[in-house]
Amino acid sequence: MALVGTELDDAQQAELRAVHERLIADVPLARSLHCTYVPQGDTSDTARHHPTWAQGEWFERPVTPVSRRELALGAVVLHGPPPVGPLPGVSDQELAEFIRAELEDYWLPVTGSAKAELWLQDIWVDLGMLTFARASVTLRDGQLITKGEALEELRSMGAPTAVVDDIRRRRYGADLLKNPSASGDFRARRAEQARKFVRAGITTLLAEHENPPPGPAHTSRLTRRPLPPA
Repeated sequence: MALVGTELDDAQQAELRAVHERLIADVPLARSLHCTYVPQGDTSDTARHHPTWAQGEWFERPVTPVSRRELALGAVVLHGPPPVGPLPGVSDQELAEFIRAELEDYWLPVTGSAKAELWLQDIWVDLGMLTFARASVTLRDGQLITKGEALEELRSMGAPTAVVDDIRRRRYGADLLKNPSASGDFRARRAEQARKFVRAGITTLLAEHENPPPGPAHTSRLTRRPLPPA
C-alpha cells in the first residue's frame, strides 16, 4: 500500500503501470510486487476503490478488511508513518463477514463448472486453494495465516496431495524463476481436483458459519483476482 499526495489522474496511473512493467522486465521477482495507491486523507472510506497493480494487471479495488488487519498486525514500513493511524481498525465481526461474503459471492461461483477452464491456470489453482485454507482458519479461530502455512493447513484438510505438492514446488521450490509447463493431462487433472476440493470445502465452511454467534465487535489480507466475464 502506498499513500500518494492526491488522487491519481489517467496520465499518472499510466506512468505507474509502466513503472511496474519495467520493474518486472528488469527484475522478474517484481511480478510478486502488488501495490494499492491510496490518496492521503482518503483512507477512512473503506469501500472506495483505489488504483492497484496486482497479478500483472492494473485495476481498482478497496483496501479490504483482510489487508487492513494484516497491516495492523505486521506492516513493514518502508517510508513515512505506520498505517495503523491512517487506516480504520477492523473488528473480528467485520473480518468474518467480509470473508464469508468473499467466499459466497466470488469464490463459490468461480468453482462452478462454467468457470472450469480458469482452473487450468496456475494462478487460479494457487489462489483458490490457498485462499480457502486461509479463510477456513480465520473463520475458525480468528487468526490470519501465511500462504506457506496455508499449504500445511491444506494437508490437514485432506487436500489432493499432488495439487499441494505442485503449489509448493512452484511457489517455494529452489528455482522460483523457472516454472516448467506441466503436461496437459496433469493440468486437466489438477484443475478438476482443485476446483472440486475448493467448491466442496467452501460449501461446507459457509454452512458451518452461516449464523455466527452474536457478540460485541472488538478490534483485535484474501487476494481477489479480476474475474473474466462469463
